[in-house]
Amino acid sequence: MKRTITFLLAAAAVGSVTAPLMHAQGCVVARSNGEAGGPDGEGGYLTPGEFEINTSYRHQFSFRHYVGDVEQTQRIAAGTQVENKINLENINLTYQLTSRFSVSADVPVLSASRHSNNSAAMQFAHGIGDTSFMVSGWLWNPKENHRGNVQIGFGLQLPTGNDRVVSYPDSRNGKTPVATYDDYSIQPGSGGYGLIMQWTAFKNVKAAQIYFNGSYLATPQEQNNYLRNATTSPTSPTAYYSISDQYLVQAGIAVPVRKIRGLTVTLGPRWEGVPAKDLIGDNLGFRRPGYALSIEPGFQYYYKNNAFTFSVGKALYRNRTVSYPDSLSGGHGDAAFADYVWLASYSFRVNPFHKHSTVASASAHHM
Repeated sequence: MKRTITFLLAAAAVGSVTAPLMHAQGCVVARSNGEAGGPDGEGGYLTPGEFEINTSYRHQFSFRHYVGDVEQTQRIAAGTQVENKINLENINLTYQLTSRFSVSADVPVLSASRHSNNSAAMQFAHGIGDTSFMVSGWLWNPKENHRGNVQIGFGLQLPTGNDRVVSYPDSRNGKTPVATYDDYSIQPGSGGYGLIMQWTAFKNVKAAQIYFNGSYLATPQEQNNYLRNATTSPTSPTAYYSISDQYLVQAGIAVPVRKIRGLTVTLGPRWEGVPAKDLIGDNLGFRRPGYALSIEPGFQYYYKNNAFTFSVGKALYRNRTVSYPDSLSGGHGDAAFADYVWLASYSFRVNPFHKHSTVASASAHHM
C-alpha cells in the first residue's frame, strides 16, 4: 500500500508542463494547459520504450477589465466590456528514450471568439496553433529516486499557427462587412519562433506530495510584420503586434484518497501571464502584458491504462501591467481577464515493444 501511494503521488507532476505555453489569459496573451503533480501514473516514471499520448483542454471566458490591479467596473455597468471565449485543445505525444530522457511533440488546436458586449460584430478564429518539440531529462536516476526528483526540459516552438486570421464582423448597420484581422488574443499563431524552458519538481512527504512546476516561453522576434489595421501609421510603436514571452508557474500539494484506488486530489496556486519586457530582443509592438494569480483545486484518476484529470483555476488577483509602448507614451491600457480557467485531460501509456506493458499514465498539461 505504501509503495502504491508513493507512485500514485509521483504521478501528479510530469504532465503538468508537457504542453507548451500558448496565448490566452483573456485579452492578455498567455495560454497554457497544465496540471499538478510528479511522474505519471500508479506505475511511476515512464520506462524506456513507452509512449504517452495525451489530450488536454482549456476553456475560459474573459470579460472583466483591469488597468493595473483595479477592475474597471464601469465597463460592465455600461455594457461595453470586451468578451473573449477561448477553447484550446493540446495533443501531446511523449516517447521515453531512456530511464532519464524523453522527447515530446505538442500540437495545439484553438477555437475562439471575441466581441464587444454592445456590438453585434463578432470575430472568430479556428485552427492549429504553434507546434512545439521538447527534450526533457530527470536530474537524478529515476530508478533510485521515487520520493523526489527534478525534470528539466528545453524545446523549440515553431510558427505553424496562422497569426493572420481574418473575420468579417457584421455590425448589422446596413453596411457591407469589411475584412479585418482578428485581435491577437484569439489568433491561433503568434507569428514567431519560441524557445521553451520548463521544469517539474516533486517531493513525497509521508502520504502527500509537494510539487513545483513551470514553463517559460522566450520569443527572440520582436513583432510580426503586418499592420494591425489599415489606418495605423507604420512608424507607431504599436503599429504591429508584439510577439511576446509567456510564463506559467504552479505549486501545491497532491494527496491520494485512500478509499478510492487511483484517485488523487490536488490544490495549489497557479500564476500565469505575459511580461512587459522579453528576455531576448526588443519590446515594441502592441501587447497587453499582465498576469493572473489563481487557486487551483483538482483531481486525477488513474484506471488501468487510462488517466483523467480535472481542475478549475479561480482568479484571486489580476493585474494588467504597463507595456513598453505605454511607458513611452505615459499611458496604461486595459485588458479583460477571466474569473475561472477550466482544465481537463485524458491520457494513456503504451509500450509497443513490450506486450506486457499496461502501466497507467497521468495527465499532461494544461500551458
